[in-house]
Amino acid sequence: MYVAVKGGEAAIANAHRLLADRRRGDRSLPAVGIDQIVAQLALAVDRVMAEASLFDRTLAALAVRQARGDMIEAIFLLRAYRTTLPRFGYSQPLDTAAMKIERRISATYKDLPGGQLLGPTFDYTHRLLDPSLLTDEQVDEPMQRPAEQGRVMRVSEILSEEGLIEGDGNMPVDHEIGDLTREPMEFPMTRDLRLQALARGDEGFLLALGYSTQRGYGRNHPFTGEIRIGEVEVEFEVPELGFAVSLGRIQVTECQMVNQFKGSAKAPPQFTRGYGLVFGQSERKAMAMSLVDRALRAEEFGEDIVAPAQDEEFVISHSDNVQATGFVEHLKLPHYVDFQAELDLVRRMRREFEAARDGGMDPMTEAAQ
Repeated sequence: MYVAVKGGEAAIANAHRLLADRRRGDRSLPAVGIDQIVAQLALAVDRVMAEASLFDRTLAALAVRQARGDMIEAIFLLRAYRTTLPRFGYSQPLDTAAMKIERRISATYKDLPGGQLLGPTFDYTHRLLDPSLLTDEQVDEPMQRPAEQGRVMRVSEILSEEGLIEGDGNMPVDHEIGDLTREPMEFPMTRDLRLQALARGDEGFLLALGYSTQRGYGRNHPFTGEIRIGEVEVEFEVPELGFAVSLGRIQVTECQMVNQFKGSAKAPPQFTRGYGLVFGQSERKAMAMSLVDRALRAEEFGEDIVAPAQDEEFVISHSDNVQATGFVEHLKLPHYVDFQAELDLVRRMRREFEAARDGGMDPMTEAAQ
């Protein structure tokens, strides 16, 4: 039972004023602008967009600023704002094969059709603090983005030519894609709904689960088939026109993991897939998502479910950081009545325990009687 706290309006108002004061910080320093956050804290902005399910860098940067850099609070703010927006319909499936690629790597083939493109990455940097970043005196010329590319063959297509990998997307023909934001969650889930949940799931939680599968908790023996980061076109079919029109481009990260599969009575030995697709440049999240996606397909391939990452209800029910935050942080709310009831119960049990002990009877025996 929760009880209302009365008479605290002034204290709450002062707490809000203090929060705004701490958010602004030292007045002798210039305030951090939204444009600065978008341009210079781009990976933080991308994470907020991905886990809030809303692609808008300006609003995500506003949420980061309002939340004082608390990523989950920023995700909460942006997701709450998302619920106020009108919905006009669903876009067409993204054609990630036609991506304007900024980064593309594969751990399976050295020489890829279309080549490997390292792009902006921490992978090859020394993990040492760079004192030059303490000042703004860097004068490097801005680098040009790579030229626009046409359709580039995926690694999965190379394997598919030899029949060595499962088909790409094998949902029933009459299957209607679900929408996790408009339908109540039910188990078991179809893969499209699972992927939606994973795409907006907490990066740290999915990373830990993905890591657990590599350590033996889930029979995952993956190869990174391909990671792509770049811009894809979003198209929307207008009923009045009868054809799709372009709404613009968004940046996404796509990852396909290639996993071993020894085959079964119904399927020959082949590689299977784990898939991840995330807003912005979020390759760690996309990789973790693809690892967990493959682990959650255990039943589909007749594999024993023996690890947390293979348990659909466990993974999906605990991956949402906004829900997790609400449930954990509600413990800060007043529980005065609950606690007083528990306190009275413990005191009564304590008196009974001491009375039984002083009377020479085993307290546990008396309790049983």
